[in-house]
Amino acid sequence: MKEIHFICRIHRKRLIGGITMSFLIGVDELKERMINKTESTVIVDVRFVLTDPDAGRKLYLNEHIPGAVYLDLNRDLASKAAKHGGAHPLPDMELFAAKMGNIGIDHETTVVIYDEENDMFAARMWWLLHYLGHEKAYILEGGYKKWVEEGNPVTAELPSLKRKQFEPKIRSNEVVSMKDVKERVENKKAILIDSRDKERYLGIREPLYSKAGHIPGAVNYFWKDVLNSDGSWKNKEQLAKHFSSLPKDKEIIVSCGSGVSACPNIVALKSLGYENIKLYPGSFSDWISYDENDIELDESTL
Repeated sequence: MKEIHFICRIHRKRLIGGITMSFLIGVDELKERMINKTESTVIVDVRFVLTDPDAGRKLYLNEHIPGAVYLDLNRDLASKAAKHGGAHPLPDMELFAAKMGNIGIDHETTVVIYDEENDMFAARMWWLLHYLGHEKAYILEGGYKKWVEEGNPVTAELPSLKRKQFEPKIRSNEVVSMKDVKERVENKKAILIDSRDKERYLGIREPLYSKAGHIPGAVNYFWKDVLNSDGSWKNKEQLAKHFSSLPKDKEIIVSCGSGVSACPNIVALKSLGYENIKLYPGSFSDWISYDENDIELDESTL
């Protein structure tokens, strides 16, 4: 099989609307990387459907960007759920680092990650690489949909892989536990963000978990609000306005349902220069696994 590791010139930043966005790569730039072949690049397909866990892999096997390797949310980007830890616990980091090496990623490799569109799963993969100390990961703006819409080639051919050694450099100070959240929010040491949509945050509806509502003290920043109405990422100026009420000198803990949709908010905040950003990996699904934890509801739902 044809070697998948495309090499190309590295651009550390992409301009969106004239404002630097360091975590995105455009379709045209990805094509340039694939053609020029001057730097090692691995493309990762993370398409996934929460209500149909096998759908993403089936989509990949049917067709994908040439050279892309598939990683699954449940099997690769998370570990098996237990009593505590939430619905999508972080994967074992040593095993995850080994998987990265097995698909050809080391710290010198540029990684381009794509979802169906600009969805939460690409951001989850981006965050995991960041957590492991990797500095060259980018999300494909517009995802697979935009790649196809612009007439670019796809394939069902599975790539051949050139194994590398990936040494994790874990940023352990970028995650917090349930106890950390409880202590820091109660004592006003941190701001807690809930990244779910407003109705789930308020407890008006809850399609996935046994309890509805949110962690006491959490403020709602729906993750899709980092995107424009056409699904593209907001530029830096728009994101700064969106998060303007969040002080940069305060610790910000980002949560959601299970630590996945929190990641687009983290990516966006980091792009704005927020440095003290933490993920609560278990998020609401972990919080409610402890019977003693309180839950806040919108009064109209009581």
